[in-house]
Amino acid sequence: MDTILLLIRVALAAVFVLAGVGKLLDLPGSRKAMRDFGVPEPYSGYAGTALPIAELLIAVLLIPSATAWWAALAALLLLLAFIGGMANVMRQGKAPDCHCFGQLHPEPVGWQGLARNGLLALMALVVVVQGPSDPGPGPIGWWADMSDATQVALALGGIGIALFAVQGWFLFQLMQQNGRLLLRLDALESQSAGETPATRPMAPNAGLPVGITAPSIRLPDLNGRLHTLETLRMPGKPVLLVFTDANCGPCTALMPEIGGWQRDKADDVTVAVIARGDIESLRAKTTPYGLSRVLLQDDREVATAYNSTPTPSAVLVRPDGTIGGPAALGADAIRHLVTQATAPPPTAPATIPVGADAPAFALPDLDGESRSLSDFRGEDVLVAFWNPTCGFCARMLPDLTAWEQDRPEGSPRLVVVSRGEIEANRDLGFAAPVLLDQEGAVMRQFGAGGTPAGVLIDAEGKVASEVALGAPDVLKIARNEVDA
Repeated sequence: MDTILLLIRVALAAVFVLAGVGKLLDLPGSRKAMRDFGVPEPYSGYAGTALPIAELLIAVLLIPSATAWWAALAALLLLLAFIGGMANVMRQGKAPDCHCFGQLHPEPVGWQGLARNGLLALMALVVVVQGPSDPGPGPIGWWADMSDATQVALALGGIGIALFAVQGWFLFQLMQQNGRLLLRLDALESQSAGETPATRPMAPNAGLPVGITAPSIRLPDLNGRLHTLETLRMPGKPVLLVFTDANCGPCTALMPEIGGWQRDKADDVTVAVIARGDIESLRAKTTPYGLSRVLLQDDREVATAYNSTPTPSAVLVRPDGTIGGPAALGADAIRHLVTQATAPPPTAPATIPVGADAPAFALPDLDGESRSLSDFRGEDVLVAFWNPTCGFCARMLPDLTAWEQDRPEGSPRLVVVSRGEIEANRDLGFAAPVLLDQEGAVMRQFGAGGTPAGVLIDAEGKVASEVALGAPDVLKIARNEVDA
């Protein structure tokens, strides 16, 4: 029992040291936590400074046997005060940062912190119940009473635990570094592809799979009115769920824009805010901008269900109640998602009917010489629309170049109309002329909605096939497997 009592005191002392040091490293945060827990403003500054000092003092006094019982009693009373304060703010529907360990481990008030303090209070109670006369031995006397063999075994065990802890810390740091490297590589790949945060806002592992049924929602707004996902979907429009937190600075900065979306984009999308935190704080941050449909979740239960716990973030739910895409993380990504959700549907490019004259065009080849469609008059021509950065084109390239190198008699001549850099197009290895259509104007003239695509032009310069989209259909034209 003596060993157990000593271990309890050492564990309590370690926790109080972490808590005290964490608060001292962030005294403004400690003072704010006092205000959030109801300490009057004139006294919150003193309380925020005195609390970490008291925690460190308790940690020191828990170790010697002579002061251990009194320190355990003080720890028990302090922990009970913590539990009472946390339970009180939770009862009021608030979730301020408990600041239990300062910035070492910031977390909002919740059941996890309540349970942790309850366990620590139980440990302190074990020491208090033993009475002032038997709080357990001091570490020096406890060590001296052991045999040499036990001391060696414990020393080796302590060294092993320390090495294990160092190794665990090293692995944790290594994992974090690898994560940062992966993010950096992802950013570099995006930059090399010409992407920007506005064009690449979605995190591939955030949100739920596209097309599955969206999790149900049943939450009150700031006025107590109950909302469900079904009521949000009733107008028959997409629903944009924006996840925010009362203590999130970027969320607060986004509130004016959210209010504007709710007013200006109401005909296209229903915007609902899924918020977390103190009701009064949320009301103060949303009311000035006319926000409606600010729904309050208890903790992060809805955000977790949608796999979108960072704030701010957003998820689009289609009118049929299914997930419309990955979660958008951050203000820029959310803005882009709003643009996508409210953009008019793209109009299909106008196609040219079979038998009509093919649109005339003149484009530079890879040597800068202008070439026109009329240059190839007198034979059937497969005009293939291409892009070196297109993955589907890359997969089709071996088949098309193999066909080109061994082109059967009577098959059309190949002319490639491509976008992209000159050198990238040279590397494709086409023997056929490659004409550069950087703006995609010729593609639009023929009604080609993407790449790879192709259309057959006969010897008289008339359109002889519908526009084929995708490798299989383009290759059918090349192999004379379509009716002209």
